[in-house]
Amino acid sequence: MSVHIAAVRAPRSTRRTPEVRLALLGTGTVGTAVLHRLAALQDEGHGAGLSLCYAGNSRFAARSADGLCPRTMTGLATRPVRGGEPPALARIDDALCGPAPRIVLDATASDAVAAQHAGWLSRGIHVVTACKLGQGTSLQRWRAINAASQSAGSHYGDSATVGAGLPLLRSIRDLRAGGDRIHAVAGVLSGSLAWLFNHYDGKRPFSGFVRDARDAGYTEPDPREDLSGEDVRRKLLILARAAGVELEADAVEVGSLVPPDLAQVEADELDTRLEALDRPLRERFAEAYRRGEKLRFIARLQDGRARVGLESLADDHPLCGGTGTDNRLAIWSDRYGTQPLVIQGPGAGAGVTAAALLDDALRIAAQSGAISTR
Repeated sequence: MSVHIAAVRAPRSTRRTPEVRLALLGTGTVGTAVLHRLAALQDEGHGAGLSLCYAGNSRFAARSADGLCPRTMTGLATRPVRGGEPPALARIDDALCGPAPRIVLDATASDAVAAQHAGWLSRGIHVVTACKLGQGTSLQRWRAINAASQSAGSHYGDSATVGAGLPLLRSIRDLRAGGDRIHAVAGVLSGSLAWLFNHYDGKRPFSGFVRDARDAGYTEPDPREDLSGEDVRRKLLILARAAGVELEADAVEVGSLVPPDLAQVEADELDTRLEALDRPLRERFAEAYRRGEKLRFIARLQDGRARVGLESLADDHPLCGGTGTDNRLAIWSDRYGTQPLVIQGPGAGAGVTAAALLDDALRIAAQSGAISTR
């Protein structure tokens, strides 16, 4: 496949030396939200120090040493993209050349792009990502990212990978930096699963709620990707490693909600087979209801062990609160030994994820001295 890269020349009157040069990879739902938010920030003067020099998906990329107009680049999202292929990676280094701070914004779900994170960091290019495949897969890749960042003095912004920008990772790291020891973390880390179990009442079939969540855009088009717990597993790996527990990728026990037979069904047959979910979930709900408890899909790290799966929790449990697609994380440490620190808020959606990506970019720019936060 050939990838078309357009060199765009800005009008002479608008050329300037950018304070921070950005390359955006991925122009889907999150990437488009990034472009809209960047345009709004620049209109307000908060993003005046950020210059978009590259934007691309798997078929098309545009670059300009003088900066691209974010609103114009939103049209990239409408160009045909071949599924499963990485965004155009060619000539990113060229687009980000020069002495100014350089940041790659990864708004993809591409393993091929995540595999480039350590390389960019080692060359002094900062990376800001919403993709969990960098730090939430193999321990070797996680270590490579951290080693590259430390050796080159480059920054890795990952607040969008867990909780869509909620201060989950930052809180864990700040506690450790202050000498606190993390003993356990547990949380509702999936917006789609949070919605399902906030609404499921044991009366209507669970499959109906799954269809509702899918139609509302809360789940992936194939809801098994959410119900399997794999996405939550990656998020727990990222949290665990931030807490100082360097788990291998296969160390997390996963309690999938997808029965084996349903896991083998072709995607085009899935809708007619979702009823396979109903009986197991009805039985789990009834058992919890008899005890006065609620079902929640929990990610849990305790005593060096990690697991994700459905749990029955007391109604007043710290993780039973929240509404809609809220994420909720409880942290137990030396400081918070009896009553955990609980962080709650919207943990899904293109808008909050895009905001988290650009917040990280602005934070890096400020740390680099390129822009002022005052």
